Amino acid sequence: MKRLIKLSALGFLLFSCTAKNETADATGSFEAIETIISAEATGKLLKFDINEGDEVKAGELIGYIDSMQMHLTRLQLQQSQKALLSGRPDINTQLEALQRELDNATADKQRIENLVKGNVASQKQLDDANTRIAVLQSKIAAQKSQLGTSTSTLNEQARTISLQLAQVEDQLRKCKILNPVSGTILSTYVNPFEMTAAGKPLYKVADLSTVELKAYITQDQFSKIKVSQPVKVLVDAEAGNMKTYDGTIAWINSKAEFTPKTIQTKDERANLVYVIKVRVKNDGLLKIGMYGEVKFN
Repeated sequence: MKRLIKLSALGFLLFSCTAKNETADATGSFEAIETIISAEATGKLLKFDINEGDEVKAGELIGYIDSMQMHLTRLQLQQSQKALLSGRPDINTQLEALQRELDNATADKQRIENLVKGNVASQKQLDDANTRIAVLQSKIAAQKSQLGTSTSTLNEQARTISLQLAQVEDQLRKCKILNPVSGTILSTYVNPFEMTAAGKPLYKVADLSTVELKAYITQDQFSKIKVSQPVKVLVDAEAGNMKTYDGTIAWINSKAEFTPKTIQTKDERANLVYVIKVRVKNDGLLKIGMYGEVKFN
């Protein structure tokens, strides 16, 4: 009787292990899109208020890099631009005297024309009046052109300074460390008051609200699944149980590759497998690198 009980128990364990293995059509590990945020400016890190495990939002100010020199450069450029623009000539004011002289010459010409009609003034006097008007008109045109050229030159110099100011403003913005994506801080690589440089990594962040299980399938399984297909994802839980999540196939690689040594699929005899990614909504228990199983049916 004892022998029969032992055989029955052994058979039940074998059946349980076999059933557990058959529930998994593929296995793999969880991963997420990890983004390494690097500094965009060079200088001392005056503020850096994050720690590993912190939840951050997109656009959140994480810290800033010393920007005093660029701030002073901006003030200097603003003052130079102001001085240039204040030096632009007032064309109307500078032409006012010549314009009055031209108005007087025009009035004299009209009087001389009337005198010529009455044979009181000579034609030479009228010609001299016309010549005087022509000379004044030429002077006004030359003066206007010169003042316009001077104004245009100063305006162009001011625009050049505006471009320099835009560059400085961009550099000042890059001194602010703004988090680009919402997620969880996975790693930090610097501490406050350390020197940093453009391109130097500061921290790593990943959105863990949704993770992906990267698994491998055989050629026989390839034709049975499709993108957006709902599947079940199982992970180890307490007391040897399995916890089930709803997942969706997000990607299927159309190119086969050799079976990784660390990955086992349903059909271990296959030499070639296909990578799939199953997207799963994370309840906070799924971690990067954790193993999981996929059940298609």
